[in-house]
Amino acid sequence: MNRHTTFGSPYLLGFDHLERLLERTARTSGDSYPPYNIEAFDDGSLRIALAVAGFSKEELSVTEEDRQLVVRGKQVEADGKTFLHRGIAARQFLRSFVLADGIEVTAAALENGLLKIHLARKQVQPSVRVVDIKIGDMP
Repeated sequence: MNRHTTFGSPYLLGFDHLERLLERTARTSGDSYPPYNIEAFDDGSLRIALAVAGFSKEELSVTEEDRQLVVRGKQVEADGKTFLHRGIAARQFLRSFVLADGIEVTAAALENGLLKIHLARKQVQPSVRVVDIKIGDMP
């Protein structure tokens, strides 16, 4: 049975991972917490700024997992506090961004309630590789 996919062209070999990335992105697009900005710079680098008011450095983590930037936040509940009103969100979150090939996280900093993550494009030199043609069956 043939499955029709977005990248089903016989000229697009090995791009099935892009289709999975698009599906993963569509599933997480409805989540709006925490709010964030993405800035682009002239040198091709990017900066993501997430509004994480109330989170300390120890309650945040920034990781790269399977070509995704994953930002997690989990606040520790302060025992003994009685709130008359609690308008500042104190919930855990997971925010992920799919990274293109050649994009890497270079730095992260927490300042004034904003977690800023800097991304840069690795400079990749184009290469040509000659493949040796052997006589007989392939290994």
